[in-house]
Amino acid sequence: MENVMPYRILLYYKYVAIPDYEAFAAEHLEYCKQLGVKGRILIAEEGINGTLSGTVEQTEAYMTYMRSHPLFSDMVIKIDESEQHAFKKLFVRPKKELVTLRYNTKLDPNVISGKRLTPEQFHEQLQRDDVIIIDGRNDYEYDLGHFRNAIRPTVESFREFPKWIRENLQDVKDKTILTYCTGGIRCETLTGVLLNEGFSDVSQLDGGITTYGKDPVVQGRLFDGKMYVFDERISVRINQTDEDIIVGKCHHCDSPTDVYINCTDDLCHLQHLVCEDCSDKHDGYCTDDCKTNDLERKQA
Repeated sequence: MENVMPYRILLYYKYVAIPDYEAFAAEHLEYCKQLGVKGRILIAEEGINGTLSGTVEQTEAYMTYMRSHPLFSDMVIKIDESEQHAFKKLFVRPKKELVTLRYNTKLDPNVISGKRLTPEQFHEQLQRDDVIIIDGRNDYEYDLGHFRNAIRPTVESFREFPKWIRENLQDVKDKTILTYCTGGIRCETLTGVLLNEGFSDVSQLDGGITTYGKDPVVQGRLFDGKMYVFDERISVRINQTDEDIIVGKCHHCDSPTDVYINCTDDLCHLQHLVCEDCSDKHDGYCTDDCKTNDLERKQA
């Protein structure tokens, strides 16, 4: 008999106009509180973006509720099984943008975005020699895991992408551009930026890395390392084959690792990759200065 885990993690988004989105956010927060789910849900005039966790019963009720709403009846919801909650708290917040970009042109993904590729199509394109593969996430997410031969973006936040594109990709505007991100939402906007900046052949991995890792045909092939996630799991395995390798390097010694921790110093909390030996050796601090300063404060 199949072992069914007691919890689920739901990942979803949809770009759709939400009238009076702030009032809707307040109503949605009350519903989620009554239901007992936890997670992070962002609601803007342009749509909704959420990741939440709950019991099987709670998540079933949430999906039924959302699919009964005329704005979200066709929204794709990705499901991961889990042994426990993936979040400690619940946040439902109104925002100006679902993905903070602050671009000089307002982009509507329903009007301008890249071609959508299925996991099988994306896998096929990855093996071409004439494509440019752009990771649409932050640099620290790339460092934990990424598609083979993808360009590492030197950005710490998504709003840095337009400048990074202008400074680094001007000589490949005539190339086929492939983009990908965790669940797909960042690429909805990133491909729009690329098209607006003069790129002509731009595609995105439909459903993001999450969908790619669940595809029964590709089984996550050509994704090296693990996928960074913004919840208590921190990382998720994507490549389900024996080709799975570790690409992360320890912050201290460069040894292979896929473990992210927060610096022990409460005034730092830098999230960094660390191997088991260095985690013990440095007591979870990212630098000797953090360790010294933290111990001095505690002894004062």
